[in-house]
Amino acid sequence: MKVAIIDYLMGNVASVQKALNYLRISNIITNDFNEIRKANCIILPGVGSFQQGMLNLEKLGLIEVLTEEVLLRKKPFFGACLGMQLIAMTGNEPVQHPGLGWIKGEVVKINNNGKRIPHLGWNNPIILKDTYFKNLYNPDFYFIHSYHFEVKEPGVVSSTVEYGETLVSSVEKDNIFATQFHPEKSQHAGLTVLKNFLDRHA
Repeated sequence: MKVAIIDYLMGNVASVQKALNYLRISNIITNDFNEIRKANCIILPGVGSFQQGMLNLEKLGLIEVLTEEVLLRKKPFFGACLGMQLIAMTGNEPVQHPGLGWIKGEVVKINNNGKRIPHLGWNNPIILKDTYFKNLYNPDFYFIHSYHFEVKEPGVVSSTVEYGETLVSSVEKDNIFATQFHPEKSQHAGLTVLKNFLDRHA
């Protein structure tokens, strides 16, 4: 198996690569169309604003190739943090902007509800589907985000987290899996989720 870690100038690709290297998974950090097409699996990480993420994908010509590989060829896809948010229909950080549109829903600002924004630190999600959460006891994951994905597509939410309100912490649909938390920064639990995903699609 070879994994393409998408480099669209939105950060944390090196830490994702470090996690895959630890798991001894062959990988490449790339935005080259041919490398993406040759890979067996795609990981879209990212930190930063929704609008800038989409503008960068558009500027690099990646929207078409990613949509082709993931939606048409059904290549396994893992989105992390901003990489999860970008698969929504629209986002609002800092202003409304179209997303990849792979899962129905909108990325909106977290309600304050007496909580500090951003949502920062370690939390235990409520697991609704354990496809990629197997072999974990009381999992704890690292979050940092001010916006969250309000999913409008029934049945695709695979975990939630409580932070003044119920937030979606992961989604699962066919070959697509994405997490609001950072698996590459979540120590054993995050590495286990990555391994579960990659083993399932090996």
